Amino acid sequence: MRSRTEADRAADKTGEPVLPLLAEETAVSKQVVETGRVQVTRVTREREQLIDELLAHQTVEIERTPMARHVEAMPAIREEGDTVVIPIVEEVLVIERRLLLKEEIRVRRVRSTERHQESVILRHHEAVVTRLPVEPPAAGESPEASAQPQQSNQEG
Repeated sequence: MRSRTEADRAADKTGEPVLPLLAEETAVSKQVVETGRVQVTRVTREREQLIDELLAHQTVEIERTPMARHVEAMPAIREEGDTVVIPIVEEVLVIERRLLLKEEIRVRRVRSTERHQESVILRHHEAVVTRLPVEPPAAGESPEASAQPQQSNQEG
């Protein structure tokens, strides 16, 4: 508190006394506090799985059939069921030119299936998260320096 003479001196020009008031001020600051850490590790696991599927195979059987038959025009390639017939023609000189169907090649598709089983290795990833305890900052180290994230390049 001021003395009376100071209050008299603090009077304004109108002659009324002015009472000085006290004011409180606050200062707010922030601090990073580490409450915990986590470590994430990716682990690759393998498991064996049996594959059981039907596999289709296709082969061809070729049969040559001698024909020795004269034809007037070139026969077309044709299909008879599951067989493709390819005519083979040869020109033969006689007094006149004629076509002689020399042979036919028959190509038949044969389809079969068989059971196939095989064990294969399948891989998958899992994430393992480990919570680490808080480490107090070292002597002389600021709390912000200990709050820096640490990187880990572990991969299993």
